[in-house]
Amino acid sequence: MTAVMDPPAPPARPTGPVVRARRIARRVAGPWTYAALIAVLAGSAFPVYWSFVVSSQTPDAVDSVPPVLVPGGHLFANIARVFDTTDFALALMNSVIVSGTVTVSVVLFSTLAGFAFAKMKFRGRNVLLLLVIGTQAIPTELGIIPLYMMMAEFGWAGEIHAVIVPGLVTAFGVFFMRQYFERAIPDELLEAGRMDGCHSLRLFWHVALPAARPAAAVLGLFTFMQAWNDFFWPLVVLVPENPTVQTALSTLASGYTTDYTLVLTAATIGTVPVLLVFLLFGRQIVGGIMSGAVKG
Repeated sequence: MTAVMDPPAPPARPTGPVVRARRIARRVAGPWTYAALIAVLAGSAFPVYWSFVVSSQTPDAVDSVPPVLVPGGHLFANIARVFDTTDFALALMNSVIVSGTVTVSVVLFSTLAGFAFAKMKFRGRNVLLLLVIGTQAIPTELGIIPLYMMMAEFGWAGEIHAVIVPGLVTAFGVFFMRQYFERAIPDELLEAGRMDGCHSLRLFWHVALPAARPAAAVLGLFTFMQAWNDFFWPLVVLVPENPTVQTALSTLASGYTTDYTLVLTAATIGTVPVLLVFLLFGRQIVGGIMSGAVKG
Protein backbone atom coordinates (compact mmCIF):
# COMPACT_ATOMS: atom_id res chain seq x y z
CA MET A 1 0.00 0.00 0.00
CA THR A 2 1.18 3.47 -0.77
CA ALA A 3 1.27 5.83 2.17
CA VAL A 4 -0.70 8.96 1.67
CA MET A 5 1.41 12.00 2.49
CA ASP A 6 -0.26 15.01 4.02
CA PRO A 7 0.32 18.24 2.06
CA PRO A 8 2.95 20.49 3.60
CA ALA A 9 1.61 23.09 5.93
CA PRO A 10 1.70 26.64 4.57
CA PRO A 11 4.44 28.81 6.07
CA ALA A 12 3.41 30.81 9.07
CA ARG A 13 2.54 34.36 8.28
CA PRO A 14 4.81 36.81 10.07
CA THR A 15 3.21 38.87 12.75
CA GLY A 16 4.11 41.55 15.21
CA PRO A 17 7.32 43.54 14.73
CA VAL A 18 8.14 41.78 11.42
CA VAL A 19 4.88 42.96 9.85
CA ARG A 20 5.39 46.50 11.12
CA ALA A 21 8.95 46.54 9.77
CA ARG A 22 7.77 45.40 6.33
CA ARG A 23 5.01 48.00 6.29
CA ILE A 24 7.51 50.73 7.12
CA ALA A 25 9.88 49.43 4.42
CA ARG A 26 7.10 49.63 1.81
CA ARG A 27 6.39 53.26 2.56
CA VAL A 28 7.86 55.39 -0.19
CA ALA A 29 7.90 59.16 0.01
CA GLY A 30 5.61 60.66 -2.57
CA PRO A 31 5.99 63.91 -4.50
CA TRP A 32 4.00 65.87 -1.92
CA THR A 33 6.43 64.78 0.79
CA TYR A 34 9.39 66.04 -1.20
CA ALA A 35 7.55 69.25 -2.04
CA ALA A 36 6.85 69.88 1.65
CA LEU A 37 10.47 69.17 2.59
CA ILE A 38 11.75 71.50 -0.12
CA ALA A 39 9.36 74.24 1.03
CA VAL A 40 10.50 73.90 4.65
CA LEU A 41 14.16 73.89 3.59
CA ALA A 42 13.69 76.96 1.40
CA GLY A 43 11.86 78.82 4.16
CA SER A 44 14.58 78.00 6.67
CA ALA A 45 17.50 78.87 4.40
CA PHE A 46 16.05 82.02 2.83
CA PRO A 47 16.86 84.40 5.76
CA VAL A 48 20.49 83.28 5.69
CA TYR A 49 20.63 83.64 1.91
CA TRP A 50 19.00 87.08 2.00
CA SER A 51 21.47 88.23 4.67
CA PHE A 52 24.29 87.15 2.36
CA VAL A 53 22.67 88.96 -0.59
CA VAL A 54 22.28 92.20 1.37
CA SER A 55 25.82 91.95 2.74
CA SER A 56 27.11 91.87 -0.83
CA GLN A 57 25.17 94.96 -1.93
CA THR A 58 25.35 98.68 -1.29
CA PRO A 59 23.36 100.13 1.67
CA ASP A 60 20.50 101.34 -0.54
CA ALA A 61 19.74 97.74 -1.64
CA VAL A 62 17.81 97.09 1.60
CA ASP A 63 15.06 99.55 0.61
CA SER A 64 14.88 98.59 -3.05
CA VAL A 65 11.50 97.50 -4.49
CA PRO A 66 11.32 94.76 -5.66
CA PRO A 67 13.88 93.37 -3.22
CA VAL A 68 17.28 92.35 -4.50
CA LEU A 69 17.65 88.55 -4.64
CA VAL A 70 20.97 88.23 -6.48
CA PRO A 71 24.35 88.67 -4.73
CA GLY A 72 26.35 91.74 -5.68
CA GLY A 73 30.03 92.56 -5.73
CA HIS A 74 30.48 94.55 -2.50
CA LEU A 75 30.89 91.68 -0.02
CA PHE A 76 34.57 92.17 0.73
CA ALA A 77 34.17 95.94 0.93
CA ASN A 78 31.37 95.51 3.49
CA ILE A 79 33.43 93.00 5.47
CA ALA A 80 36.26 95.53 5.61
CA ARG A 81 33.78 98.17 6.82
CA VAL A 82 32.63 95.85 9.63
CA PHE A 83 36.18 95.36 10.92
CA ASP A 84 36.89 99.08 10.58
CA THR A 85 33.73 100.13 12.42
CA THR A 86 34.09 97.82 15.43
CA ASP A 87 36.66 95.43 16.86
CA PHE A 88 34.94 92.45 15.27
CA ALA A 89 38.11 90.36 15.23
CA LEU A 90 38.25 90.53 19.03
CA ALA A 91 34.53 89.73 19.18
CA LEU A 92 35.04 86.63 17.03
CA MET A 93 38.00 85.48 19.12
CA ASN A 94 36.08 86.01 22.38
CA SER A 95 33.06 84.09 21.07
CA VAL A 96 35.25 81.22 19.88
CA ILE A 97 36.99 81.03 23.27
CA VAL A 98 33.73 81.22 25.22
CA SER A 99 31.79 78.78 23.04
CA GLY A 100 34.64 76.28 22.72
CA THR A 101 35.48 76.27 26.43
CA VAL A 102 31.84 76.06 27.53
CA THR A 103 31.10 73.28 25.04
CA VAL A 104 34.03 71.10 26.11
CA SER A 105 33.28 71.70 29.79
CA VAL A 106 29.54 71.01 29.52
CA VAL A 107 30.06 67.81 27.54
CA LEU A 108 32.75 66.53 29.94
CA PHE A 109 31.01 67.36 33.22
CA SER A 110 27.57 66.39 31.97
CA THR A 111 28.87 63.05 30.76
CA LEU A 112 30.55 62.37 34.10
CA ALA A 113 27.51 63.41 36.11
CA GLY A 114 25.08 61.64 33.80
CA PHE A 115 27.03 58.39 34.12
CA ALA A 116 27.08 58.71 37.91
CA PHE A 117 23.35 59.39 38.16
CA ALA A 118 22.46 56.59 35.73
CA LYS A 119 24.81 53.75 36.68
CA MET A 120 26.24 54.38 40.14
CA LYS A 121 24.35 53.80 43.38
CA PHE A 122 24.98 56.26 46.20
CA ARG A 123 22.95 57.79 48.98
CA GLY A 124 20.80 60.74 47.96
CA ARG A 125 21.12 60.09 44.23
CA ASN A 126 17.45 60.69 43.42
CA VAL A 127 17.25 63.78 45.61
CA LEU A 128 20.31 65.31 43.96
CA LEU A 129 18.93 64.52 40.51
CA LEU A 130 15.64 66.21 41.38
CA LEU A 131 17.54 69.28 42.62
CA VAL A 132 19.52 69.42 39.37
CA ILE A 133 16.38 69.14 37.26
CA GLY A 134 14.57 71.65 39.48
CA THR A 135 17.13 74.35 38.69
CA GLN A 136 15.78 74.42 35.13
CA ALA A 137 12.50 75.81 36.47
CA ILE A 138 14.25 78.96 37.75
CA PRO A 139 14.24 81.76 35.15
CA THR A 140 17.72 82.90 34.16
CA GLU A 141 16.77 86.54 34.72
CA LEU A 142 16.30 85.94 38.46
CA GLY A 143 19.97 85.15 38.87
CA ILE A 144 21.42 88.01 36.83
CA ILE A 145 21.84 90.50 39.70
CA PRO A 146 23.38 88.12 42.27
CA LEU A 147 25.54 86.56 39.55
CA TYR A 148 26.80 89.98 38.50
CA MET A 149 27.55 90.81 42.14
CA MET A 150 29.58 87.60 42.41
CA MET A 151 31.54 88.40 39.25
CA ALA A 152 32.24 91.92 40.54
CA GLU A 153 33.38 90.50 43.89
CA PHE A 154 35.79 88.19 42.06
CA GLY A 155 37.06 91.10 39.98
CA TRP A 156 35.84 89.50 36.75
CA ALA A 157 33.33 92.16 35.65
CA GLY A 158 34.19 93.14 32.09
CA GLU A 159 36.40 90.05 31.63
CA ILE A 160 35.69 87.03 29.48
CA HIS A 161 35.93 84.73 32.55
CA ALA A 162 32.60 86.11 33.75
CA VAL A 163 30.90 84.69 30.65
CA ILE A 164 32.67 81.32 30.73
CA VAL A 165 32.47 80.23 34.37
CA PRO A 166 28.66 80.37 34.91
CA GLY A 167 28.12 78.12 31.89
CA LEU A 168 30.68 75.39 32.62
CA VAL A 169 27.94 72.85 33.39
CA THR A 170 24.19 72.84 32.75
CA ALA A 171 21.29 70.96 34.30
CA PHE A 172 19.95 70.12 30.85
CA GLY A 173 23.26 68.52 29.87
CA VAL A 174 23.36 66.39 33.02
CA PHE A 175 19.77 65.20 32.57
CA PHE A 176 20.26 64.59 28.83
CA MET A 177 23.34 62.40 29.34
CA ARG A 178 21.76 60.62 32.30
CA GLN A 179 18.80 59.58 30.16
CA TYR A 180 21.11 58.41 27.39
CA PHE A 181 23.28 56.30 29.70
CA GLU A 182 20.19 54.79 31.31
CA ARG A 183 19.22 53.18 28.00
CA ALA A 184 22.49 52.87 26.10
CA ILE A 185 24.62 50.83 28.51
CA PRO A 186 23.27 47.64 30.15
CA ASP A 187 24.12 47.11 33.80
CA GLU A 188 25.42 43.62 33.01
CA LEU A 189 28.21 45.11 30.89
CA LEU A 190 29.38 47.30 33.75
CA GLU A 191 29.16 44.41 36.23
CA ALA A 192 31.30 42.30 33.92
CA GLY A 193 33.86 45.09 33.80
CA ARG A 194 33.93 45.34 37.59
CA MET A 195 34.46 41.59 37.87
CA ASP A 196 37.47 41.99 35.59
CA GLY A 197 38.94 44.55 38.00
CA CYS A 198 37.93 47.84 36.33
CA HIS A 199 37.25 50.72 38.69
CA SER A 200 34.55 53.30 37.99
CA LEU A 201 36.77 55.82 36.22
CA ARG A 202 38.16 53.15 33.91
CA LEU A 203 34.66 51.90 33.15
CA PHE A 204 33.65 55.45 32.29
CA TRP A 205 36.65 56.02 30.02
CA HIS A 206 36.65 52.70 28.16
CA VAL A 207 32.96 51.71 28.17
CA ALA A 208 30.68 54.67 28.84
CA LEU A 209 32.50 57.42 26.94
CA PRO A 210 32.77 55.55 23.59
CA ALA A 211 29.08 54.66 23.81
CA ALA A 212 28.17 58.27 24.58
CA ARG A 213 29.83 59.84 21.52
CA PRO A 214 26.60 60.34 19.50
CA ALA A 215 24.78 61.91 22.44
CA ALA A 216 27.83 63.99 23.35
CA ALA A 217 27.96 65.31 19.76
CA VAL A 218 24.31 66.37 19.93
CA LEU A 219 24.82 68.02 23.33
CA GLY A 220 27.99 69.69 22.08
CA LEU A 221 26.22 71.24 19.09
CA PHE A 222 23.33 72.52 21.20
CA THR A 223 25.73 73.93 23.79
CA PHE A 224 27.93 75.61 21.19
CA MET A 225 24.94 77.25 19.52
CA GLN A 226 23.54 78.44 22.86
CA ALA A 227 26.90 79.86 23.98
CA TRP A 228 27.57 81.46 20.58
CA ASN A 229 24.12 83.09 20.41
CA ASP A 230 24.00 84.17 24.06
CA PHE A 231 23.36 87.91 24.21
CA PHE A 232 21.84 89.02 27.50
CA TRP A 233 24.50 87.90 29.99
CA PRO A 234 27.51 89.08 27.89
CA LEU A 235 25.72 92.41 27.40
CA VAL A 236 25.35 92.78 31.18
CA VAL A 237 28.78 91.67 32.34
CA LEU A 238 31.11 92.72 29.50
CA VAL A 239 32.24 96.17 28.43
CA PRO A 240 31.96 97.42 24.82
CA GLU A 241 35.76 97.26 24.49
CA ASN A 242 35.72 93.49 25.15
CA PRO A 243 32.71 92.22 23.15
CA THR A 244 31.41 88.93 21.86
CA VAL A 245 29.85 88.60 18.40
CA GLN A 246 26.32 89.22 19.68
CA THR A 247 27.24 92.33 21.68
CA ALA A 248 29.25 93.62 18.71
CA LEU A 249 26.15 93.21 16.53
CA SER A 250 24.19 95.17 19.11
CA THR A 251 26.79 97.95 18.94
CA LEU A 252 26.55 98.09 15.14
CA ALA A 253 22.75 98.34 15.31
CA SER A 254 22.60 100.93 18.11
CA GLY A 255 23.41 104.07 16.16
CA TYR A 256 21.03 106.94 15.41
CA THR A 257 20.52 105.41 11.96
CA THR A 258 21.08 101.70 11.41
CA ASP A 259 23.17 100.56 8.47
CA TYR A 260 21.45 97.22 7.85
CA THR A 261 24.00 96.23 5.24
CA LEU A 262 26.72 96.54 7.86
CA VAL A 263 24.68 94.66 10.48
CA LEU A 264 23.75 91.82 8.14
CA THR A 265 27.33 91.54 6.93
CA ALA A 266 28.47 91.07 10.52
CA ALA A 267 25.63 88.60 11.11
CA THR A 268 26.71 86.61 8.06
CA ILE A 269 30.28 86.47 9.35
CA GLY A 270 29.00 85.37 12.75
CA THR A 271 26.97 82.54 11.20
CA VAL A 272 29.97 80.91 9.51
CA PRO A 273 31.48 79.25 12.66
CA VAL A 274 28.14 77.63 13.55
CA LEU A 275 27.83 76.23 10.02
CA LEU A 276 31.40 74.92 10.18
CA VAL A 277 30.73 73.16 13.48
CA PHE A 278 27.62 71.52 12.04
CA LEU A 279 29.51 70.39 8.94
CA LEU A 280 32.33 68.93 11.03
CA PHE A 281 30.12 67.08 13.51
CA GLY A 282 26.98 66.61 11.44
CA ARG A 283 27.54 62.88 10.91
CA GLN A 284 27.88 62.24 14.64
CA ILE A 285 24.84 64.41 15.36
CA VAL A 286 22.62 62.66 12.81
CA GLY A 287 23.93 59.29 14.01
CA GLY A 288 23.01 60.17 17.59
CA ILE A 289 19.49 61.22 16.61
CA MET A 290 18.96 58.11 14.47
CA SER A 291 20.31 55.74 17.13
CA GLY A 292 17.86 57.21 19.63
CA ALA A 293 15.03 56.80 17.12
CA VAL A 294 15.92 53.15 16.42
CA LYS A 295 16.14 52.31 20.12
CA GLY A 296 12.81 53.94 20.73
